[in-house]
Amino acid sequence: MNAQRLRHRPVIGVIACGRAVEGEPAQAVKHRYLEAVERFAGAIPVIVPSNQNADHAAELVARLDAVVLTGSNSNIAPRHYGSELAGQAPVDDGRDEFSQALIHAAITAAKPVFGICRGLQEINVALGGTLRDLREAGRGHVHHAPPDVSLEDMFGFAHEIDVAPTGVLHRVVEADRLRVNSVHFQAIDRLGEGLVVNAKGPGGVIEAIASSHTPAPVFAVQWHPEWRPEGRAHDLAFWHYLREAAAARYMPAPGSELSA
Repeated sequence: MNAQRLRHRPVIGVIACGRAVEGEPAQAVKHRYLEAVERFAGAIPVIVPSNQNADHAAELVARLDAVVLTGSNSNIAPRHYGSELAGQAPVDDGRDEFSQALIHAAITAAKPVFGICRGLQEINVALGGTLRDLREAGRGHVHHAPPDVSLEDMFGFAHEIDVAPTGVLHRVVEADRLRVNSVHFQAIDRLGEGLVVNAKGPGGVIEAIASSHTPAPVFAVQWHPEWRPEGRAHDLAFWHYLREAAAARYMPAPGSELSA
């Protein structure tokens, strides 16, 4: 890495979710994602609204060094992966549509894409995979805390996962087994094209994936590494890997003083 890259921080786009604020539609990103990008990935976070035309994705990605797809309380509508099931609320149609365009645009532009929880599922769907709802098989309680618990208890709900010995995750965390938080009901069913399983949890649920064929890293985990990662080496490693990937792609805008 040259001196210029050391002096200037990459800019990372963080997708937003549709929310109601004071009775009006709004876009929101929880602070913990933005703070993790800044504090632990050493980058500048920029919120990417998902209530915009999918045609904007390529132009937007051209201005970013990497993309982060956050977790969310909403579920991906089954129609996006070819299912006729109704799915379960809440849903976020705007994010469903724009995230798919954003993923494809980033891959085409050779920009890193990192996913967390819903983000992992979005990447899988974008690459032709499918999802399942663990509640429909009576397995939701294994991967999510009981309803109405505190935020502390929700993210304190955890289980062990087995890390594939030859995957990207193993290289990043240098461990065969991890204990991770678990806050999800949807999970990967059929794996998307070109994706490789990097970890599995209880019931064979896929907990981490990476791409085997993209020009820049595509990497995602089913847990939440942004939730108070201090003291958990594997969660910090997620953000350090994002920093490494984004910095490797960093290029000053043509004609800017940085490129002079």
